[in-house]
Amino acid sequence: MEFGKTLRRWASYRQTVRELSALDDRELHDLGITRGDIQPLAREQAARI
Repeated sequence: MEFGKTLRRWASYRQTVRELSALDDRELHDLGITRGDIQPLAREQAARI
């Protein structure tokens, strides 16, 4: 895998984690996720890039 793609995936992962972590528990619940779901969801999102 090229370095640029790896960098974009890492940036996407960090952004997703940062944005979801900024939500409170109620907002996460409204989305149907828990705090424990954040990192796996971020990994899934980054893998799509």
